[in-house]
Amino acid sequence: MTTDKMYDLVVIGSGPAGFAAASRALDFGMDVCLIEGTNLGGTGIINGVLTSKTMYELSMDYSVAARIDRGYRAGNLTVNYNEVKKTIVQAAKEKQYQMLSQIESYSPDKHANGSVILEKGWANFIDGHSVKITGGESGNKIIRGENFIVATGSRPRQYPGLEVDGKRIITSDHILDLEKFPERMLILGSGIIGCEFATIFSNFKQTEVHLLDRAKRVLPYEDNDVSDFVSDSLEKNGVIIHHTATLREIKKHDNYLEVILDYESGNSKVFEVDVALVAIGRELNTDNLGLDKIGITSKGNGSISIGDDCILKNDKDICNVYAAGDITGHMQLYSIAEYQGRLAVEKITDSPIYLADYSHMSTLMFFKPEVAAVGANEKILRAKKIPYKAAYYSNKLVNRAVAMRSTGGFVKILVSGDEKQDILGMRAAGPQASSFIVAVAHLISKGSSLQEALKIFYPHPSLPEGIQECLRSLSNRSIYKPKAFPNLINIREWKPE
Repeated sequence: MTTDKMYDLVVIGSGPAGFAAASRALDFGMDVCLIEGTNLGGTGIINGVLTSKTMYELSMDYSVAARIDRGYRAGNLTVNYNEVKKTIVQAAKEKQYQMLSQIESYSPDKHANGSVILEKGWANFIDGHSVKITGGESGNKIIRGENFIVATGSRPRQYPGLEVDGKRIITSDHILDLEKFPERMLILGSGIIGCEFATIFSNFKQTEVHLLDRAKRVLPYEDNDVSDFVSDSLEKNGVIIHHTATLREIKKHDNYLEVILDYESGNSKVFEVDVALVAIGRELNTDNLGLDKIGITSKGNGSISIGDDCILKNDKDICNVYAAGDITGHMQLYSIAEYQGRLAVEKITDSPIYLADYSHMSTLMFFKPEVAAVGANEKILRAKKIPYKAAYYSNKLVNRAVAMRSTGGFVKILVSGDEKQDILGMRAAGPQASSFIVAVAHLISKGSSLQEALKIFYPHPSLPEGIQECLRSLSNRSIYKPKAFPNLINIREWKPE
């Protein structure tokens, strides 16, 4: 069935990029067709950001309630996995219904100047102005559009040689399919996703958590002080980390999985778990879209090239197909996906746009405590041979953290090693790090120098005062001195040889 209507915009995928694009298009009075093959909201809602962060928040609440070092003790504290799942699903549905409410508010029969309609099914390009939808609720149909935005997101990457069955060997897509807390769990992958789930399950104190770390430290792309801090925090929370280990085999038995690990030192270890969670990154959903029909070839990792304006690069001079989100090969962040979806629409409508600098996008890591990052780290600057000065300031010296009895954490700020001392990056850990990272992101975006940043006053007592004191320590004017607290304040400089 071919629809007679020619939509102003057809968006393939309703995740962060796709929904943001459809919403921005309404601002310009465009008629939009939003196509989704699975769950509305994509992995931004189900089996992704919202569900995992809801589970994280619940685990942190439970962890606080279980503490016995603050002068109070909760009695008869219990947790039920199915009840936790209900709360998580409730949060996801709440967000989905908000999205559906907006879609219905802008349905074609209710809103003349700009509309959006949701089509369920899988899209496959026929040519530069039409796609075929299969597997939809109303059967197969062809949708035509003046412009297209491909925002199909990503899925969990498979572990080579390991078959995911969704029950005992799982990915993040199957967390909500578990019937109870596993007694023992192996997490394959020590990046952000792996460390987040290690945090979540160790917080609930129902699961013995093993984390496989093929490198010598978790988060190997981060500076050693950051990855060591996260590793120490995980181990304090009860996580067993297997550093420099590789998985040789997982043998399935009736009631358990037998795990064999080989270590860099030459020894091996065999132990039992109930569930193995594969968390080694995500694959991009660019297959089965018919992109070859519009002259687009994906790269080896599945990503597809875009220009600064999100137009897909192709060999047929097609200039009405755009891409946004994970599939573009940029950092897989919700904020980047939303930005690219909006940017694509602004380009289509020839509206004033600003292009993003992907070098200082903020990243949040939901550990215990939470970790936030923006801009460059020391490894990046050294690789680029950029001289810098770094300051590390512990939360143990921040009054608000002391009052909260939560001093695990730090602020680390990098500035350029020249006279300007431009702010280049920050890493922070501890309570509210995910909130105050924005302050430094703004300073980096504005190209602010250390001296300009020092003009800002911070309220007392507040956790962002750690930023203020870290900045002051870079210019030798902090209240607490490195000489008095050498383990809590560290200043260092680096220049290429």
